[in-house]
Amino acid sequence: MSKKVVDVVSEMVQPILDGLQLELVDVEFVKEGQNWFLRVFIDSDKGVDIEECAKVSEALSEKLDEADPISQNYFLEVSSPGAERPLKKKADFEKALGKNVFMKTYEPIDGEKAFEGELTSFDGEIATVTVKIKTRKKEINIPYEKIANARLAVSFN
Repeated sequence: MSKKVVDVVSEMVQPILDGLQLELVDVEFVKEGQNWFLRVFIDSDKGVDIEECAKVSEALSEKLDEADPISQNYFLEVSSPGAERPLKKKADFEKALGKNVFMKTYEPIDGEKAFEGELTSFDGEIATVTVKIKTRKKEINIPYEKIANARLAVSFN
């Protein structure tokens, strides 16, 4: 059920975002405790502010009320993905070049399944992350299909 909701909501929100020149980052439909939450994460090259989130929320809420694709009660939340934005699509990796990232892989690469460092290259198939090990740097080549999840990582160094 929740996968279908994500797909339906993604299709519903895309025209709203296109009209506002915003990007759909992710949609989640999750149960937390007794409550269901429909979370829509949006962004743009210049970031998003609370007014843009409110516009999307109001427009999407109207569409959801009309179509009524979700049978249970839920809370709608529209927000930016935050500083540690998830990297979901290949285009996200391309935009993240030169930035600090955190990645987990499905299987170990060089004996590790978690990597944090600068995303130095991405050719659509291989993501190269330069990780710092004590005082030296090492490049790790991670095949795209082996990435379980990835996000931008805030560094305080």
